[in-house]
Amino acid sequence: MSRLSRANLKARESVFARGPDLYRGDIQAACPPDLEECVMALEECCEEAHEVQQLLRNGTRDLPRMSRVLQSERVFALVNDSTIKQYQSSISDELEPAITELIERAEAGLKVLQKKQSQLQAKVEAAQARPLRPTGGTTMAAQKLEQRRLHMLTKQREQLESELEALQDEVADLESSRR
Repeated sequence: MSRLSRANLKARESVFARGPDLYRGDIQAACPPDLEECVMALEECCEEAHEVQQLLRNGTRDLPRMSRVLQSERVFALVNDSTIKQYQSSISDELEPAITELIERAEAGLKVLQKKQSQLQAKVEAAQARPLRPTGGTTMAAQKLEQRRLHMLTKQREQLESELEALQDEVADLESSRR
């Protein structure tokens, strides 16, 4: 017991009807029996609260695992072949127009790229057919410009050829998935 609480016990008079008995644990402290009963009742309440807390902990310790177990629920349904075929046909009916449209768009894009390629090929052939005329300083600049242009057209043609191959592969894939 702290010094302050002893001082308070000595300075105050008891509100209980009985007189103070001498408490054997502390010679200077006088403790009335009613106060002792209150302290013992409080200790019993604390022990009960501790036991309830332990019981509650033991009952809820497994809650996170149990909630995870109860959360994951698997359902297996057995379906016959006719139902599966019905759903497959309905899905193919839904997807077939979209696939057809994508194939048409790819073919149209392929035609546009083929036109561009043929135009660029014609330009390259025309540029290669022209004779180079080395007739002075301005013609050298023109030749360099023409060579640069020819080089850019060649690169553009190669790029278009690679795009054409990619589109042809895509059309082939779409046609094979359509079958």
